[in-house]
Amino acid sequence: MMRLSASTLAVATGLLVTALAFTSGTTSAQSLGDTAGTGSETAMSATGEQTYREICQACHLENAQGGTGAGVIPALASNAKLSDADFTLKRIMQGYGGMPAFADMLTPEQIAGVTVYIRTHFGNDYHEAINVDEVKKRMPEPE
Repeated sequence: MMRLSASTLAVATGLLVTALAFTSGTTSAQSLGDTAGTGSETAMSATGEQTYREICQACHLENAQGGTGAGVIPALASNAKLSDADFTLKRIMQGYGGMPAFADMLTPEQIAGVTVYIRTHFGNDYHEAINVDEVKKRMPEPE
């Protein structure tokens, strides 16, 4: 019998929720540009809010309240840790625990947009500018 870690189950649950949302709604993975499931073409959202709704909301939930179940999904709502732009960018780009790294899945524009969005919504009031050039400086070197 194969045993999965709580973080693996959390990611799998998030992916399942996302897949169900795509198949039951009007948005499909192909309409987001997802052809291989990896790389910067995975999502084609134009705004930070769209990126949140298409990618992050599956795990962090609609109002960013997070949750528990197979694992713990941290709340982004009223989260003092998000006051540190470097912390926020590092988590989004490199992942942590059950959260995957999005540096290879999202464009620098999407990363900057979603970072600004979560830091200025959901009860967060952190308005330090995050621009695309800052994100590009932090992007991992291609292998």
